[in-house]
Amino acid sequence: MKIVATNKTAYHNYEVLESYEAGISLVGSEVKAIREGRISLKESYAEVRDGDIVLVKCHISPYEAANIFNHDPLRVRRLLLHKREIRRLTGKIRERGLTLVPTKVMFNDRGKIKIELGLARGKRKYEKRDVLKKRDTDREIRAEIKKRLR
Repeated sequence: MKIVATNKTAYHNYEVLESYEAGISLVGSEVKAIREGRISLKESYAEVRDGDIVLVKCHISPYEAANIFNHDPLRVRRLLLHKREIRRLTGKIRERGLTLVPTKVMFNDRGKIKIELGLARGKRKYEKRDVLKKRDTDREIRAEIKKRLR
């Protein structure tokens, strides 16, 4: 698996409980742009529409060689999941107030583009602060241990 893009803000703003791998329905110029790494997942999310799960606000930059046949960078893209997975995710989203956040875009070993979706719960402000504080103290402890070992 070759990872093309990751969504670092998703891990900062959400606590990812489960992850699912989904295919994505793309047009040719989008595939070529993703191969160049021109995709951003920063503000994107997935939602259920008409029994399908779609990816919203995922920005794929236009492919320059496509000229007039280019795609809309912010169009809504359909995610490819099994019906039972869609039903299960729909129930969890409605029931517990969870959300679907894309965390990674990758190529599988057969060259297909896959998206890793995380079933996530939003973090509160104090939880984000606690994580940053813990990370800083761990960094300081590692630096002190490294200094003492010299």
